[in-house]
Amino acid sequence: MPPARRSSARSAPTAGASWDEVELASIVLVRGTEGLLGDRAVSRLARLAREAAAADGNAELEVTTIEAAQYEGGRLAVITSPSLFAEPRHVEILGFESMTDACATDVLAYLADPAPEVTVVLRHGGGVRGKKVLDALVAAKVGLVACDPVPDRDKPTFVGAEFRRANRRISSDGVAALVDAVGSDLRELAAAAQQLISDTTGTVTAEEVDRYYGGRVEATGFKVADAAVAGDVAGALVLVRHAMASGTPPVPLVAALALKLRTMAKVAASRGRDHGADALKGLAPWQVDRARRDLQGWSPEGLAAAILATAAADAEVKGESRSPEFAVERAVRRIAAARG
Repeated sequence: MPPARRSSARSAPTAGASWDEVELASIVLVRGTEGLLGDRAVSRLARLAREAAAADGNAELEVTTIEAAQYEGGRLAVITSPSLFAEPRHVEILGFESMTDACATDVLAYLADPAPEVTVVLRHGGGVRGKKVLDALVAAKVGLVACDPVPDRDKPTFVGAEFRRANRRISSDGVAALVDAVGSDLRELAAAAQQLISDTTGTVTAEEVDRYYGGRVEATGFKVADAAVAGDVAGALVLVRHAMASGTPPVPLVAALALKLRTMAKVAASRGRDHGADALKGLAPWQVDRARRDLQGWSPEGLAAAILATAAADAEVKGESRSPEFAVERAVRRIAAARG
């Protein structure tokens, strides 16, 4: 059997791996609120378990899926008890954040003495329920997959990774266009990327993204920031109002403005410096290229004024203003006016 299948939960090497890097272990905790990444981690582990079983000459792997909210006492012990022919088994306990008391008790008991030839995956979707069990799992150093929400600023990186895994390329403009068009939902973004991968050839460009998704542009914070920095005050205000009418709070809108301007400031500060590369640490090449284009028409004084306006808006939307919505609109006007 592979080492991972024979190892105890206390010797599993994985700690906080990403969904596409986690390796099979006797017990793996998939933890986090991002459903897409959690589903992918669970699917990957099932595939690895099947591959390990096939490598050992087993035609099929017995897979059992349990909903933690409907768990009945003793079931885990029955499923993982030694069988006559010692066939490998794979157990998935889903919705672990809604576990019954019996589920918590049985998992703790199993943790003390994991069964050989069995892999157990626990999918916890967030929340504080089951903290005692979660702490015990982490302390035992079981396999751990972190499935935290992907911040908006990292959505372009997510899209790029989707294409790289498929051995395809997408231009930096294409990445930005796809994120702008599809919006912040990670499942929709992944589905859109897969459709483009399936339906196109060569490098995917912004033009191809627009052909597929041009009518779906959402009023994301990034889109608002792009319009404001470009000096398009009317367009930015339309996007701001649409975003807030769609339920987007003022705080992330101001955060997107701040992120955009900080990136521009970093790139502007790197110009003509002996150690300019140091100022660009943490920025992807496409971010630097985008910021350089955004800086056209901006003076240092204008950029400073825009940053000050955003800082003021940040304080206002976090409690210093009676009208956070108006604070966002005013910041957008000031940023657009500060451009050259």
